[in-house]
Amino acid sequence: MATSRFPHARRAALRSACCAALSLSLSLASLTSLAAGGVASAKGGGKAPAYSYFVTGTAYFTAGNLTPLRPLPNTLPTAVKPLVLMGGGPDVDSAYRWMIDKAGIRPGTGGRFVVIRSTGTDAYDPYLLYSDASNATNTAAVDGFVGGAFLGLTAAETLIIPSLAAANDAFVNKVLSTANAVWIAGGDQSSYINNWKGSALQATLQGLIARGVPIGGTSAGANVLGEFIYSAQTGSVTSAQALGNPFNKYMSFDPQPFSASSFLAPTGGDHIPALSNTFVDPHFDERDRMGRLVSFMSRSIASSASFGCAGGVLAAANARGIGLGVETALLVQGEGTASQPFVGQRVTNISTTTDSAVYFVAPQTSPALCQSGKPLTVQNMRVKKLADSNSQFNLSNWQALSGATSDYDVSANAGVLTSSKPGGGLY
Repeated sequence: MATSRFPHARRAALRSACCAALSLSLSLASLTSLAAGGVASAKGGGKAPAYSYFVTGTAYFTAGNLTPLRPLPNTLPTAVKPLVLMGGGPDVDSAYRWMIDKAGIRPGTGGRFVVIRSTGTDAYDPYLLYSDASNATNTAAVDGFVGGAFLGLTAAETLIIPSLAAANDAFVNKVLSTANAVWIAGGDQSSYINNWKGSALQATLQGLIARGVPIGGTSAGANVLGEFIYSAQTGSVTSAQALGNPFNKYMSFDPQPFSASSFLAPTGGDHIPALSNTFVDPHFDERDRMGRLVSFMSRSIASSASFGCAGGVLAAANARGIGLGVETALLVQGEGTASQPFVGQRVTNISTTTDSAVYFVAPQTSPALCQSGKPLTVQNMRVKKLADSNSQFNLSNWQALSGATSDYDVSANAGVLTSSKPGGGLY
């Protein structure tokens, strides 16, 4: 029987809060750096601090100094292109343990898990490193903690990167480029696009992806990992708004146009191949986002005769969408080849009280009506719902690899979404 996860959920809210006040603010001159189990933090000087840096555990860097204080952990990833997509809400503890394992971190190796965000606090650091609220490091983790130290992790670090100047800072990129695992926290994806795209930090992330360092994100942090991104530049769009007019003012995307380079999918550069042509939408069923994901995908489909959307670049058969329920993580690894496809597995917490499902969505036809100011019409978007942790999904051919998914179609007719499921449910 599931137990209450309220204390964990409250901590998760702190970790994912997009606008929380910074908990520590020290200038470089007054930097405090503690040994294992301590915290180091710093902000750049001036009226607009460049960045904030926090450490829980072993301090490998002094803020602003590019020379490490001690030798850095040098682990080798044990999986091919390991990736985690999380749907927001309570963090899925086992997903972070999976990243630590795939980073090659073991007891005695050491390892650094670096969290990046544009606002918020260092609340992730103790959650990642310790096994319980008493900061235990020599026992397995209880529900609500990752227990990284018990697994070999020696430092959990947070970089708060609120501006382009911070994203171009040499120290920020030194810390990030030497990480053994990287996490993009939740928040506001428009902030990530506006402040990080085109920066040195973007290039650093691309380098980490190319090297196979485990990377993941939750909520907005998962959103920006797709090749196509709903960027929320003018506020969040609802399903009703997106279906009612797929070109309404809230429908902002990166890249724009779709033929340009997106945040982690630059033309000719390194990106996350498992998410090519893909939108990622978190908080999916909780916030009723099926309709808007259908609209996002429709916008990416090229016009042909009287079908498709103006500005789209994909054939209908190539468009993809992944909807993530809260307290849900999708663990992905692979090369995308016939012998080593991109394989995803859904995990959640033992105490979850939600469906915690992943929804893989793909069009079967181009939109019949996708015009500015008019409601969307598109038929038979195929949905494959993965709601158990024993099945695996092949992202290379968009089919269940083992076990089974629950499959059904959703259609938009003049902006009204319907489902082929018995009872007409969308989820």
